[in-house]
Amino acid sequence: MNSNNSDQTSQSAIWKFLLPSLLGIGLFMIPFPAGDGSYKITVSVLADWLGGLLEAALPAIMMLIIFLSVLGVIIQKWAKPKALVNNPFFVNLFDINPFWFTIRIIALVLVFMTFFKVGPEWVHDDYTGGLLLYDLLPILFTIFLFAGLFLPLLLNFGLLEFIGSLLTKVMRPLFKLPGRSSVDALTSWLGDGTLGVVLTNKQYEEGFYSKREAAVIGTTFSIVSITFSLVVLEYVELDHMFLQFYGTVFLAGLVAAIIMPRIPPLSRKSNTYANDQEGQLDESIPAGHTPVSWGLKMAKVRAEKNSNVVGFFQSGFKNVLDMWMGVVPVVMAIGTIGVIIAEFTPVFTWLGTPFVPILQLLQVPEAAAAAETLVVGFADMLLPAIFASGIESEMTRFIIACVSVTQLIYLSEVGGVLLGSKIPIKFRDLVFIFLLRTLITLPIIALVAHMIF
Repeated sequence: MNSNNSDQTSQSAIWKFLLPSLLGIGLFMIPFPAGDGSYKITVSVLADWLGGLLEAALPAIMMLIIFLSVLGVIIQKWAKPKALVNNPFFVNLFDINPFWFTIRIIALVLVFMTFFKVGPEWVHDDYTGGLLLYDLLPILFTIFLFAGLFLPLLLNFGLLEFIGSLLTKVMRPLFKLPGRSSVDALTSWLGDGTLGVVLTNKQYEEGFYSKREAAVIGTTFSIVSITFSLVVLEYVELDHMFLQFYGTVFLAGLVAAIIMPRIPPLSRKSNTYANDQEGQLDESIPAGHTPVSWGLKMAKVRAEKNSNVVGFFQSGFKNVLDMWMGVVPVVMAIGTIGVIIAEFTPVFTWLGTPFVPILQLLQVPEAAAAAETLVVGFADMLLPAIFASGIESEMTRFIIACVSVTQLIYLSEVGGVLLGSKIPIKFRDLVFIFLLRTLITLPIIALVAHMIF
């Protein structure tokens, strides 16, 4: 993905790089006061605005999208019209294997039962199917719409090439990742974890990340946004401790980000790329160039290749359709099943039992009640905070809130989006990564908590 020194760019190339990139930074990375005491990025504000406008219709729209995702597969595989069969984009969207087709069918059944409130109540309850269809999926619809449309501003006009050149010497030794991955992390942190996964998936498909790098970034750097962190703190009634909370999360998350790429399952992922080639991304800086000058040169070369306005919007709309059709059914199916298990079975209570002695060793008050919250977050990001609301100890609630944010892998959100993406992550990988992140971050968070309380 490197270019040689003979690449020539026009005098306007600098503006073709700067203007779209600055607009992308403004949309995705600069938070501003939202009027209710919180800070939001522009993409989130646009998503909230459209969500409010379409609030009543969004559940039906999501059901229609899931129906079309199933219908598209049926038409692609059995009717085989030339318009779909000969179009690489639609082949990628609908020519899927039987497992993912089954997931889409399950999603269609669950969304139908939830929307029309038919079948067992535990399927369409407000905390199961209702949580997904009426709370999460509408957010994903609007976030995916605006993120998909505007992602090319971050991807296609040289920003990643410029940032990558500057930060390679930081990201490589610390996290074994390309410098450009820092943009994914920043987008997640200021915006939303799903945005980070979407950005990472697109970069992986285009050959900028190897399979191992994409898996590491998607499960390590799709960090929870500041906005969601505030929601968690409000649930556990500790919103007056934001600085202590976020400082602890940052420390624990940094340690996990350094360790996770160096141990299985992430360390065992292939270094080949999406097209099975090796060594596709060259980050070396040629003699005679500084990181800034080389990054600027590569950014201008990239920007020159992507100045077509029609192509920009075509790329954006393809991103949107890919996320709507590919990701939404996975989130609905796996997220609903996970939350049903959490709400109506003792499975997570059993799974949390081994954590009781660990919490007791760490001298965490109300260890038995806290243990269940450490694993229930695998189903949904807010469940640990909800379960912790009945715990009296402030220190325990603080620990639960911090751990729930550093675990990152939630089936109803980031986990579901990862499974629906092209990033080479299997369900069992998510289980191991979730548990490993919990075991790594818990002692650090407990130590800090003992220093604070």
